[in-house]
Amino acid sequence: MIPTDMVDFVRAAASAFDHGVGSHAAVDELALRNRPRRPAGPDRAQLYVCGRVVVKLQPAGTDPVLLHRRLQSITQPAASRFWVQPLLNLPRRTPDGRLATIWPRVEVLAPTDQPPWTQLGTLLAGLHQSLPTRPSAPQSSALDRLKRAVDYLQLRRDNDLRWLAALGEDLTDRLRRPQRTALIHGDFHLGQLGRPSADGIWSLLDPDDVGIGDPAWDLARPAGLWAAGLLHDAAWMTLLAAYRHAGGPAVPPTGNPWPDLDLTARGATLIAAVQSLRSAQHPATTRALLEACRRMQNA
Repeated sequence: MIPTDMVDFVRAAASAFDHGVGSHAAVDELALRNRPRRPAGPDRAQLYVCGRVVVKLQPAGTDPVLLHRRLQSITQPAASRFWVQPLLNLPRRTPDGRLATIWPRVEVLAPTDQPPWTQLGTLLAGLHQSLPTRPSAPQSSALDRLKRAVDYLQLRRDNDLRWLAALGEDLTDRLRRPQRTALIHGDFHLGQLGRPSADGIWSLLDPDDVGIGDPAWDLARPAGLWAAGLLHDAAWMTLLAAYRHAGGPAVPPTGNPWPDLDLTARGATLIAAVQSLRSAQHPATTRALLEACRRMQNA
């Protein structure tokens, strides 16, 4: 049950951008794709849809200045064409004091859809070559996501995954000093793609981790899944070829890309393993990811 004051807030926000939203328009919660299913609460983001508008509630404690800077980063002229644009460039306060951002409702990539690997490679390469026009672009929080995964492992009461926490600590330390930087998404996976219609162009969603960081982070999830045997060779090779063809800076234009992707791919694989552990929805995927982490530990 959505609290009445939140329903009123979402309706009011939606009505400012969708004139078809009336005083009794339906407000529904959207599930966050590719995230562990946990009870709704202020510690995680929540999405509400009303008419053609989506209102995203940020986790409690989100820094309003940092969130504003991330929104600025994706709305600047150099980067805006790669992102679904917010309807409002400033976060708003909800009745319970959390921050909310306002977005158009778009079509998202469904699990049954064929991923647009070529377009995706071109999209990421373009983002990584878009130089921020404002010096206030924040640091990406990609590495913070790895730290949170390690924190979760360290708080578990059982000892069977201490090796994984130790692996995560080592990776966190090694990834602190990137060799190259660019404007990056910071949490890219296939659930972060949206388009206005079935024949529209795919763009990036969710700038919660956007900022300056190693561009290899945005290739890390598919690279890690490929290394774990969870992504077909053809898909990975198509993505990589398109990224290189478009001049993406995360890897050299020819030759073996793995020296430039190895550490971030390991980090992304560990994050994915922890997410899969927490969701407990796909045991076979969890086993494959943990086995991949074991191979990383022994390499």
